[in-house]
Amino acid sequence: MAKAEHGGRPAEALGATAVGTVQARLRATRLALWLVVALLAARQVAVVLATPRGERLTDLETWVGPDGVLHVEGSLYDSTRFTGTPFGGLVLKPLTRAAEQTLGLGWTFGTLLLVVALGLVAARALPQPVSRRASLLAAPVAVSLLMLSLPVRNTLYLGQTSIIPVLLVLLGCFAVRGERASGVLIGLAAALQPTLLLFTPLLWFTGRRRGALSTGVTFAASTAVAAVAMPHDSYTYWVHHLAGVGLGGRADDLGNQSLHGALLRLGLTGPLEIALFLALGAAVAVLAVRRAVRYARDGQLLLAVAITGCAAIVVSPTAWQHQLLWVLLAVVGQVGRRAGDRYVWPVAVVLVMTLPAKTMVPDKVLLHPLRADLILLAALATAAVVPFLSRTSPYWQTPIPTRYADKVPSRFRHIPLVPFLRRVVSRPNLFFELLLIRVTYYAYAQIRLAAAGGSHSAGRATAEEHGEEIHSIERALSIDIEYWANHAIVKVDWLRDFFDFYYESFHFGVPLAVLGVLYWRRPVDYRWARTAIGFATVFALVGFWLYPLAPPRLMPGLGFIDTVHGPQDFSRPDYGTLTELTNQYAAMPSLHFGWSLWCGLVILILAPRWWMKALGLLHPLLTVTAIVVTANHWVLDAVGGALVVGAGFAVTYLFQGPRAGAGAARSEQVSSDRPAPVRDRTPS
Repeated sequence: MAKAEHGGRPAEALGATAVGTVQARLRATRLALWLVVALLAARQVAVVLATPRGERLTDLETWVGPDGVLHVEGSLYDSTRFTGTPFGGLVLKPLTRAAEQTLGLGWTFGTLLLVVALGLVAARALPQPVSRRASLLAAPVAVSLLMLSLPVRNTLYLGQTSIIPVLLVLLGCFAVRGERASGVLIGLAAALQPTLLLFTPLLWFTGRRRGALSTGVTFAASTAVAAVAMPHDSYTYWVHHLAGVGLGGRADDLGNQSLHGALLRLGLTGPLEIALFLALGAAVAVLAVRRAVRYARDGQLLLAVAITGCAAIVVSPTAWQHQLLWVLLAVVGQVGRRAGDRYVWPVAVVLVMTLPAKTMVPDKVLLHPLRADLILLAALATAAVVPFLSRTSPYWQTPIPTRYADKVPSRFRHIPLVPFLRRVVSRPNLFFELLLIRVTYYAYAQIRLAAAGGSHSAGRATAEEHGEEIHSIERALSIDIEYWANHAIVKVDWLRDFFDFYYESFHFGVPLAVLGVLYWRRPVDYRWARTAIGFATVFALVGFWLYPLAPPRLMPGLGFIDTVHGPQDFSRPDYGTLTELTNQYAAMPSLHFGWSLWCGLVILILAPRWWMKALGLLHPLLTVTAIVVTANHWVLDAVGGALVVGAGFAVTYLFQGPRAGAGAARSEQVSSDRPAPVRDRTPS
């Protein structure tokens, strides 16, 4: 017994030390996350204060400034600049006595405090069970996401009140005690934003009938008080403008992300549009409330609140960008039976709510409706379409596990450096992959364009200086064949046309085709190849930034002929419409050749037939010929492209180890839909 006790003390001490280490790391992580929140808040304040006085807090200035509508005798809605309810105007009236500078600073810092409060309440409302680590880290993560979201940034910039209704609803649902107090807060929110009356049936059908009655009474009383104080304005808002329709900007503006705005943008007008809006809006409202009630009874009240809020966006006559915060709350919903699919929905929601629509959707005519209504579609999907998991589902806590390929031994001891990045066998989520490709390409295009320099003239001078350096090096190495090849090809019309077409047409199409085939046929190799081309592109961006280079066609005095774009006027710094879309001096390294070489290597390694391998190698050969003979690149640009591709494959090998074996690639199948064994747990 003595030996047992003596032997047990060190184990207990070791266990206590381990727990203490974990707690210390958790505290450090939490502190770091709150530091990120502080930095984001400071940045938002700096952006607002750095904006000239006449351009910041414009909505607040419109309301309570010296010439604001709240100062003017007569109706608030004479100029249609005030878009709030009469009750909102009544609440804002006292602010007209505050000094302009003091009010602006107070409004900005007050809005930040509201955002922090909103994040804290949302973090506490996460559906159970939640681990202690998740509960401690949820609050700073939630506040950070709110700070980064477009609605909050827009609210801070304009000086809007749109965070207040959301916070009132969340306080009513999660913070206050008693159904009547809860109904009062939600009723006040509806008095500021009438479509939030949709929360009344949610309360009623989830058993909070006193809260539902209290919501209706509070809304009616607040509206009646405003009607007594401002009868003419109340009539104008509720009757003449039909609860705000026609106030603010045009209803068909892109900023209006409601169903009404979308129908107007599609060209529907008049009674047909109104009838369709009412019918579709009613259907969405009914379906959303039914879904919200089901998830509320399931113990996911925060998700139910998000669904109802998204329905309020859809059925509102006007839902401007600063009013769209409800979509971000839907990030708490779990979608997908596979463990690998769990991150797709939250990542998609965060991207849609933090990045402009032009980032998410390419600027193609066919995609313009999607680009114009992206947040509306996210709200509509949340309210009526997305199949969120129930907490009673066997997949809630035990999703289908991710399958991994067998580890391939490496020649080096410390490879891979990141062991947890194992080769996933199952096919990645297509929606997430498309999102990843789109966002990555947008970032690539923006960085490439920014690499031109602070001004066009300065960037051009530096790029031409580097062009002289490259030309001199090639002469010293006796590889300056660009002039000879360029003028030789010009003399043969059909050959010139062929290489012009090849240069313009195959740069994006072939890599996307290779990725598509790999995604469908060989998911393990798809992940390997995608990672390699991603690293290669990142390294190329570094080259564009550090070494802007003029291609031969943009070098004055050397006599090159631009076969693709036509003759250039070197007396002016504008080389056509392409200079507005891309950096003409991003030549070193050549991604035209780099991406084509990546295609050739991937096909060479993976193709099962010799003739496929030969065709794969033909693509980089034709590409390097095309970029040289059309005077779009120097020979050394192609060398740079080869180096970044080699570096991309090398870094992929360094991080993830050797490529998964051919056996794993051939035997891969999408994971079975059978769930993992369900652990016993007590319903909460």
